[in-house]
Amino acid sequence: MRAVIGLCRRLRSVAEVSALLKMPLGVVRVLLGDLADQGRIRVYGIGYGGCRPDRALLERVLSGLSGL
Repeated sequence: MRAVIGLCRRLRSVAEVSALLKMPLGVVRVLLGDLADQGRIRVYGIGYGGCRPDRALLERVLSGLSGL
């Protein structure tokens, strides 16, 4: 948990924390949730808040991935 808190001194995504710590994404999500519940970190931008992602953006990403 100390390592997670250290990384979270600056704004990072859950995926970034997971990659930097070389820990499974699910484990990091649980740790971050526990730390947030304890008030030791702040969580910003959780999900889309009911909004759907931009379709054009998703199509461009799909097209780019298909080109690989």
